[in-house]
Amino acid sequence: MRKGILSLTALSAAAVLTLAACGDEGADDGDGQGAAQGKIGVILPDTKSSVRWESFDRPFLEQSFKAAGVQYDIQNAEGSTQRFQTIADQMLTSGVSVLVLTGLDSNSAAAVQRKAQQQGVKTIDYDRLTLGGVADYYVSFDNVKVGEELGKGLQKCLGDKEANIAYLNGAPTDNNATLFSQGAHNILDKVAKYKKVAEQAVPDWDNQRAATIFEQMYTQQNGNIDGVLAANDGLGNSVISILKKNNQAGKVPVTGQDATVQGLQNILDGTQCMTVYKPVKQEADAVAKAAVAVLKGEKAQTNGTTDDPQGKRQVPSVLLTPIGMDKSNIKQVITDGFVKKEELCTGAYAAKCTEAGIQ
Repeated sequence: MRKGILSLTALSAAAVLTLAACGDEGADDGDGQGAAQGKIGVILPDTKSSVRWESFDRPFLEQSFKAAGVQYDIQNAEGSTQRFQTIADQMLTSGVSVLVLTGLDSNSAAAVQRKAQQQGVKTIDYDRLTLGGVADYYVSFDNVKVGEELGKGLQKCLGDKEANIAYLNGAPTDNNATLFSQGAHNILDKVAKYKKVAEQAVPDWDNQRAATIFEQMYTQQNGNIDGVLAANDGLGNSVISILKKNNQAGKVPVTGQDATVQGLQNILDGTQCMTVYKPVKQEADAVAKAAVAVLKGEKAQTNGTTDDPQGKRQVPSVLLTPIGMDKSNIKQVITDGFVKKEELCTGAYAAKCTEAGIQ
């Protein structure tokens, strides 16, 4: 889990937003005038690893492409590398000029990128870097910082007491999962009172398998686990389900990522101590802006580079800043329009939302 070291010269999030606001020379001003010719294809990875892809990424991407007045085709591989390849072939045959993709694994994604390159189609890695690929650009959050926010969050929840920590990492085929783990260890390994007692990756980010893996960890440690570094909200919820079976939910801090409604409700319940909020609209807007620039034959604006150790190259990147979130700042997702109040604050959560300052 130590491959894929991220090296970057990233600016602050504020600078990224300033870049986005400035626009490229000759770029569409957002009213559909001067729209680029050609079509942008987007392949999203699945619907199981996180609800974000269909609930947030797709509508935000559609909104950005419509504002730019460009043709687009967004499809989801539904967790299948075969379907991923089929979609890519169909898009290339249909004449897309730019292909934006979130790979299921680096091998299959790299194969698609090489085929696109042979046909003169530019590619952009979205959210996940394709190791050994040939993408022209990479747009994502700083994923080592995501892991560091997970580590800081768990440390805040555990405090200075001695603690046995279990790590439930994301898919071993997902370079982001490697970077999340790296970032978390950057923080937690420095705390002398913390001891790693278990660590395992969850194939395909599968929540059901995550529950089985954590239950095995819990049994092997005779329940002596004081904190769980779970890489996203889905995995965190799987952990919580096992802790509930053992009457420990709310007593053992659990982390998460993606600020899903389920994860946020778990925070309001006190069974999850934090999540990492990644304003997906910023990411979708950034990749749409880059894709439109490439469609026009221009260079996309970047704010850093990302090291691809397998490809032995530095990939021009747009890197955004993640936000650690707990009860103290949970209302930001409502303010930003990332989650609707009526979705989060339904039923018994209405009172809990009020307690958390959500008006």
